Amino acid sequence: MKLISTHPVKKSDLGFHSNLFGGQLLAWLDASGAAYAMEVTDTPRIVTIKIDECIFKRAAKEGQLIKIYGSVFDIGNTSVTLYLEARAHNVYSGTQSTVLSTKIKFVRIDENNDPIPISERVKNKYRDEIEKNKS
Repeated sequence: MKLISTHPVKKSDLGFHSNLFGGQLLAWLDASGAAYAMEVTDTPRIVTIKIDECIFKRAAKEGQLIKIYGSVFDIGNTSVTLYLEARAHNVYSGTQSTVLSTKIKFVRIDENNDPIPISERVKNKYRDEIEKNKS
């Protein structure tokens, strides 16, 4: 998986019990995933269409870093599905633990917000990664 973004957990990001607010993490995942989907599909015209089940596996605390990793899970005719994993990184020990993992689907759109095909060149570029992720 590729590191696609890093976010420091600040006091303003905390919710109840002094843990990272889940909504903040989901916003980071969506924005990071969209940027990665743009990179993958070679276009800035990408919108989120679906976020799969999100199970929060552990809490993240102030002072940790959230590192978001991604890989291309599937590419359809007009969409790309990414597997994303958010990990809490302890800056003192360097250890990481998974906070949340999910799949997010993005659709390529034209100037009228209608879906348009993703090129065969892009599909071919990620074919091996997709096969590896599905096995």
